[in-house]
Amino acid sequence: MSELKVSGLNKTFAAGGMFKAIGKAKRAVIDTSFDLAAGETLAIVGESGSGKSTTARLAMHLLAPDSGHVFWAGEDVTQMSGKALRQRRSHIQMVFQDPFASLNPRMKIWESVAEGLRVHRPDMTKQQRREKVAETLALCGLDASGMDRYPHQFSGGQRQRIGIARALIVEPKVLVLDEPVSALDVSVQAQILNLLKDIQQAKNLAYLFISHDLSVVRHIADRVSVMFAGQVVEQGSAADIFESCAHPYTRALLDARPITHPDERNRDNEVLIVGEGMSDSGCAYQPRCAFKQQACADFNGELNAAGCACLFPLNS
Repeated sequence: MSELKVSGLNKTFAAGGMFKAIGKAKRAVIDTSFDLAAGETLAIVGESGSGKSTTARLAMHLLAPDSGHVFWAGEDVTQMSGKALRQRRSHIQMVFQDPFASLNPRMKIWESVAEGLRVHRPDMTKQQRREKVAETLALCGLDASGMDRYPHQFSGGQRQRIGIARALIVEPKVLVLDEPVSALDVSVQAQILNLLKDIQQAKNLAYLFISHDLSVVRHIADRVSVMFAGQVVEQGSAADIFESCAHPYTRALLDARPITHPDERNRDNEVLIVGEGMSDSGCAYQPRCAFKQQACADFNGELNAAGCACLFPLNS
């Protein structure tokens, strides 16, 4: 059974607010589906505005979809709210991008980490909560002697460890990680990624990992879904995506990675991006694609059997 499953999710934001400038509704997520099993990491990647963070919030049920369903451990939570939803929130927790903004600066670390226990374990005494916090901080590589300090007294990497501990404190089965290392120095990123892998192995957690950084994704993901303009345009194992991707957009993302090894300096099959923006009809990637043909104007973006939403895939 999947720990997390989403089926046919759609979300549109009305014109206004951040979308007022474009003067029309924004289709943020379009017919998106995936399954996530225990011990598995699914990464959702794409540029800013591709819909990956909105998908994460729909999976967390922080946003209600216009249509589609979200299942936690086989239970449909799409229409749940109030007490019924709160009782099930311990199943899935989130680690946010900014480790400082996600912590209350007026609360001691142990109080921030213990918040979930007050909701899901009201039977625990204060001393029991402190012991549980100390145990969870140790799992995340932090000394319990700092429990009574405040967030500003920790480094960025330490604050992200605290954020991870706060998510883990209620013993979830799924962690949604929304750009969890993008605000950190490169050396600290590696430490946090290794910590996440160790915790996943120890607790058999499922990770939904949101990122624009493909180098990070390659290090941690088992499977990858690539999003563009609210749609999944390619999905598959991490090995297949990185070694033999089929969609021109995926190849463009891979070619945009910083070169970190001499062997990458002469990349083969680089895809030329010939335009910008996106199309409102047919394949949304048409304006940028060097390989578009007439048939693309009527293509609905459906994934083929190989997991690619392209009529003329690169490996055909």
